[in-house]
Amino acid sequence: MKRGVGQVAHEMLVLSAQAGDDHSLARLVRVWQKPLLRHALRLMPDESSASDAVQEAWIAIGRSLRGLDDPARFRSWALRIVTNKCADIARTESRRRKVDRARSPTGGESRDSSSSRTDELRRAMGEMDTERRAMLALHYVDGLGVAELAEVFVVPTGTVKSRLYHARKELRERIERMES
Repeated sequence: MKRGVGQVAHEMLVLSAQAGDDHSLARLVRVWQKPLLRHALRLMPDESSASDAVQEAWIAIGRSLRGLDDPARFRSWALRIVTNKCADIARTESRRRKVDRARSPTGGESRDSSSSRTDELRRAMGEMDTERRAMLALHYVDGLGVAELAEVFVVPTGTVKSRLYHARKELRERIERMES
């Protein structure tokens, strides 16, 4: 695969950060903060949770950056860390909501009944498993191909294709249930 000047410069930045250069690490944060936050916002129900996930991801990235073998894979590696942090937070929040619902005499709160297609899509995706939601967002919004998704999720390409198929099917079914 042909690498451009920008890609080589980015790899040098990653190598410099791996070597312990704090300025390079700070620059990596400046370059990647918005893309990682956008990714987290697609996976989390609110901005606060997404921001928390990205903050936790940066801590993990800082701690394990030296272990990244190939600087060219920083993008998929960082996206995987954010996805995992989002899943961790979502699990914690899910447990908390279950406890709150069990304590609530009404059994929970009502859902927003907006008829907007975008709201339906967001709501349907919000109810999906974090990994499926992440896979759909990375593929259809960020434009990652099957091979890149395989790197992010550390699975074979055939598994990515299968998971995308099932995620699309689940999303379609959820939207159809909302419309009926």
